[in-house]
Amino acid sequence: MRCNALWSYPAVRMGIARKFIDYNRRACEQFDQILPARFRVDGNTHFQRNFAPAYLRPQITVFDIGGGKQPLLSERDKQKYELRLVGIDISLEELNRAPVGVYDEVVAEDIARYTGRGDADLVICQALLEHVQDVPGAFRAIASTLRPGGIACLFVPSRHAVFARLNLLLPSTVKKRLLFSIFPGSRDAQGFPSYYDRCTPDDFKQLAAQNGLEVVEFTPYFLSRYFTFFAPAHLLWRAWQVAFLMLQGSQAAETFSIALRKV
Repeated sequence: MRCNALWSYPAVRMGIARKFIDYNRRACEQFDQILPARFRVDGNTHFQRNFAPAYLRPQITVFDIGGGKQPLLSERDKQKYELRLVGIDISLEELNRAPVGVYDEVVAEDIARYTGRGDADLVICQALLEHVQDVPGAFRAIASTLRPGGIACLFVPSRHAVFARLNLLLPSTVKKRLLFSIFPGSRDAQGFPSYYDRCTPDDFKQLAAQNGLEVVEFTPYFLSRYFTFFAPAHLLWRAWQVAFLMLQGSQAAETFSIALRKV
């Protein structure tokens, strides 16, 4: 009877569920250690720390598209490289919540309808385009923002990823409840509507060619943590991913980074 009484407390049930999830996450991490290194690279982190920073140069103009209140570059980065940083986001409120002084200019516009001035040396766009309903329009805008020889560094989850397919199928209320209960730390950064319009490696390369952009670097990633709350689901996903990779190569990427140069 006492056990049943304890189970009736939400805090007790939550604590047990959290321990169950933590145990499964550790099991998934241990399993992933036996996989090749390419399966353990977190794309989002790699883009932030390695991929995009490799294209920074002193005294250039950088456009952060969709960074809003959390631009990829900091005030320290600006000072180190003497950068001019422009923030573009659909929400002026989000732009105004960015650290004071990080942006030299803000533009509150829908990137799919924006027309640039051709003055950007570097465009950074991280985990935004999956939320845009008209990705071809966004590509046109990015191309119009770059000056000749300028570079666009893009990071995006792939439409082919299992989590992306589930995101498209599940009702918004259901997927938000699942996401925020399993990953409570994601509440402030995730949960926005996702469309994954043309968000695959092959589609991005095609859109680049159509807009006068050439691919200078492409990095696929094969790690996501959406199924680590339940180890059997994670193992099943890994098996599918390996089979998909053998059949379709980089099209099996969960996420990918791509650097494009304006011709």
